[in-house]
Amino acid sequence: MDLTGLSSKGRLLLVLCVSCYLFTSTDAEGSCKLKAKFNLRGYKEVLKKTVVIGGMFPVHQRLVSTDSNTTIPPESSDCEGFNFRTFRWAQTMLFALNEINNRTDLLPLTELGYVIYDSCFTISKAVEGTLTFLTGQDEAVPNYRCGDGPPLSALVGAGGSDLSIATARILGLYYFPQMSYASSCSVLESRFQYPTFLRTIPSDEHQSVAMAKLVLHFGWTWVGTIAAEDDYGKYGIKRFKEVVEEAGVCISFSETLPKVSNPEAIERIVQAVLDSTAKIIVVFSSDVDLSPLVGELLRNNVTNRTWIASEAWVTSAAISRHPDILPVLGGTIGFAVKRAEIPGLEEHLLSITPYNDTLTEEFWGIVFNCSMNYTQILRGKRRCTGEEMLDKLNNTYSDVSQLRITYNVYKAVYAVAHALHNLEHCEEGSGPFENDTCADINKFEPWQLMYYLKNLRFTVPHTGEEIYFNNGDVDGFYEILNWQSDSDGGITYTHIGYYNSTAPPDEKLTIDNTSIIWNNDILETPRSVCSERCQPGTRMGIRQGEPVCCFDCIPCADGEVSNTTDARGCIQCDEDYWSNANHDECVPKTIEFLDFTEPLGITLIAIAAFGALATIVVAIIFLIHLNTPLAKVNDPLLTFSLLLGLVITFLCSIVFLGEPQMWSCMTSQVALAVGFALVLSSLMGKSALLMLRARAVKAVKNATKAAKAAAAAAEQSPDTAVIAPAIPQKNDVDPIHPRHQRAIMIVCTLIQAVACTVWLILMPPHPVKNTAAQNIKIILECDTGNIIFICSIFAYDILLALLTFAFAFVGRKLEDHFNEGKSVTFGMLVFFIVWISFVPAYLSTRGKFMVAVQIFAILASSFGLLACVFIPKCYVLLVKPERNKEEMMIPRAKSRDVVANGSSASLATISSSANATAVSTVSLDD
Repeated sequence: MDLTGLSSKGRLLLVLCVSCYLFTSTDAEGSCKLKAKFNLRGYKEVLKKTVVIGGMFPVHQRLVSTDSNTTIPPESSDCEGFNFRTFRWAQTMLFALNEINNRTDLLPLTELGYVIYDSCFTISKAVEGTLTFLTGQDEAVPNYRCGDGPPLSALVGAGGSDLSIATARILGLYYFPQMSYASSCSVLESRFQYPTFLRTIPSDEHQSVAMAKLVLHFGWTWVGTIAAEDDYGKYGIKRFKEVVEEAGVCISFSETLPKVSNPEAIERIVQAVLDSTAKIIVVFSSDVDLSPLVGELLRNNVTNRTWIASEAWVTSAAISRHPDILPVLGGTIGFAVKRAEIPGLEEHLLSITPYNDTLTEEFWGIVFNCSMNYTQILRGKRRCTGEEMLDKLNNTYSDVSQLRITYNVYKAVYAVAHALHNLEHCEEGSGPFENDTCADINKFEPWQLMYYLKNLRFTVPHTGEEIYFNNGDVDGFYEILNWQSDSDGGITYTHIGYYNSTAPPDEKLTIDNTSIIWNNDILETPRSVCSERCQPGTRMGIRQGEPVCCFDCIPCADGEVSNTTDARGCIQCDEDYWSNANHDECVPKTIEFLDFTEPLGITLIAIAAFGALATIVVAIIFLIHLNTPLAKVNDPLLTFSLLLGLVITFLCSIVFLGEPQMWSCMTSQVALAVGFALVLSSLMGKSALLMLRARAVKAVKNATKAAKAAAAAAEQSPDTAVIAPAIPQKNDVDPIHPRHQRAIMIVCTLIQAVACTVWLILMPPHPVKNTAAQNIKIILECDTGNIIFICSIFAYDILLALLTFAFAFVGRKLEDHFNEGKSVTFGMLVFFIVWISFVPAYLSTRGKFMVAVQIFAILASSFGLLACVFIPKCYVLLVKPERNKEEMMIPRAKSRDVVANGSSASLATISSSANATAVSTVSLDD
């Protein structure tokens, strides 16, 4: 055959026609042959039709098991497990097509035909049906459309998501429209992979988020998940997990339902449910895949669980009408697509006859337990008459109370019809295609119909719902149903709320909690947590190796609080605040200082005032007796400066009380330092004179001893001239005068005053808030400023005290009727004991008691000095005035230092005889 005269396009058409002929001709002897013939069942009506709409429904649940023997030619498997619910879907498509063909306002000039196949709920049958549908004849020829029948418009189907994914990949190659009624898997949203896929059921993206919001709404943080082993279950539960885990919910277990019979896997899932403490179980599965698990749950009597159902099984009669299902699945909450009433559908369902096709014949035989097969009749099966009454049946097929997926089928058929109507009524010159052309309803291409489907907007008959597609999808709207018991002990689907994906975020989920009845007819919302919620005052402590929802509640540490439930951490209180007993609130710390008004403060004030008053009384006594020998001895001015210093120390202790202020911090420390400096320097002036007198008396004693020895030698050796040693004179006994003592007092005090002035100028004491000493308190105290200054100033007082003690200790051996040296020595010992005891006591106390210890040390040391130095003098002045005589004030050595048993009088006699000179007495005016 000469093809040179044909164009390239003509040659291509000729080759395609020849190829088609070779594939379809039974007599062809070429190399091309038909590889297989598919065993498909369904409905077909294409003769004298203008346009054909395809349909695919999983009327059966599975394929018949076949032997995998490869010694005989393989055959396409038959199906088993008739499903009344999906059979109703197929009949709904036939009803919608008949309704459209009878309408005058929709496709009035066009008769719609149909080709409907049973996908048997398996991918292989869905692919067989798709290839056969595209070929246009019973023998599928991939990539070819054989025959000259009416054009194919779209495929309504193919049931489950797995089936639609398989068919959509094939149909997408030819840009052939597919309108799904039940395939909700979110993966089908991809227009890149599935460019011609549309659906009247919302995407599972909405349902997964709705399920997650439901779990969060009830505060469940510990859930189990079960998903079918297909794309529907896998992607649906995957998205659910993403949302809830992001919100802090944990998955107790995650199991997969097998697609083929696997009793071991089902038993494992039931055991996981029993072992888990999770009371909420989310199931993303079809009713077909879930049925084996439900049977096993019933056998194990698994109760006290709340099941969250996806739309594929929430209204399935195959599950809800199972005997004794209420104790196991009662209280189930699930999401269902929109429900509608379809007038005339029930009459259509009840008007079918068993003579038209094999599917209806099989349905008839099952529901009426009869057969039209002659062989089965011979085996004893009752013969079907065809007159049996369907309206007396009470099964899923005839139940039109929950038309949800059925309604989606109805909408899908009408969507294709409206798109065809728009295509048919396109005005030439205003069309959407190249050069403003329109498509011909009798010979259009699938991609042309796809344009009208994508831009479709119509109102569904009887319901008034407006349908439009947003990138192939519809808005997500679900009813929320609760499985409750009816009066007959069965299951009723009670509406408790809804989910609307187009509503504002806070209004998408609406639930009436009071209308819910939970498992075992409980009205209280069940709890499902791995660990009980941590109350305010505690934080969550994650358990190693366990989900984040499994935790221990750890009390907040002191100074930390948590004021929310399930706090992940405790909050540190501010510096001036502390945690209360429950650790759920920061409260102001207790301000502590030694106040004037509290009992301890009043007591210390009274003691200090008494000390100051006692000192003033002593001063008055000395003023009254100023001209007496006792008052005049050892410089009265030093006595009064000593008393002034004691008054200062007594009164400065009062300044330590009360809330520390800048002036009080400066005054208390400086007054204490200068007051003690004045006291100690006055005592040191007195002690210096006593020390020198003691040394002078000792010199007299030594001279006396020498004179005695000389006298004894003279008596024994009258011929020997003995030179007697010189006896010290008056000026040798008192080498210093009162002016020297006063100079010591003034200079020593001025040194301290100057040091304190420098301290106040450079780094003065100041009030501070001590928050470190005690956690629950703020201790108001005085900061001494620079530690070097404070140490230097009080070290100076210590130096004065040591010198005073040393001088007094040396002068303690002077004896008179008063013996001031002993008094000062004992007073300084008391002073040292008090302050040595003060150091550990001060360091071991905190807060206001530190101030109390310091005041006590000041008062004790002041009282010690006052008592030791002045009580003996006051005793003489007031009680023993007869001792207040000038001769009683004469200092002398201790009697035990005089040889033999002589007294100071005998010492004077001996001295007079030895040197003809008496020991000079100390003038009181010196």
